[in-house]
Amino acid sequence: MSKLASLSLLMALCVLAAACSPNLVTPPASEVPTSGDEELALQALTAFFDHLNAGRYPEATELYGGSYEVLIGYNPDLDPQDLAGLFRNGCTVNGLQCLEVRDARLQEQVPATGEYRFLVEFSTADGELFVRGPCCGATEEEMPSESEFLFTVVRGGDGEYRVQDLPVYVP
Repeated sequence: MSKLASLSLLMALCVLAAACSPNLVTPPASEVPTSGDEELALQALTAFFDHLNAGRYPEATELYGGSYEVLIGYNPDLDPQDLAGLFRNGCTVNGLQCLEVRDARLQEQVPATGEYRFLVEFSTADGELFVRGPCCGATEEEMPSESEFLFTVVRGGDGEYRVQDLPVYVP
């Protein structure tokens, strides 16, 4: 066999071997395939924070199933039935961090209750990782900084998934 034919055959085998080799790149947690229900829960979580971040508070209230007690306490002058107003104040006045989800990964699933718990990271307005540092005079040792936060999403009786926790609070 001529050198040119041998070289061509070798190159073709290399291309074929490369095409058949497994992809060793691990996708980010937010791109890992999930079950249908887990995906719906994750979509509800992400949409909830997208709505809050964009100031679409009425839409966010539709994806929230937790308690409003804290927001009502923070806003005694607002009508407790004005759920969108409570979120608006929570995000703009009361210290809730209504940021975009940067990454979310399943921490735990409770099939019997339709409950999913996700560890979530957020992006700041300038695209950096959000980190909540020590608060209220505490040191880093007393209150270590956090960049991952646990959020629960539950499937309601109507089949819709709703976030159960308020956004991260920073005084």
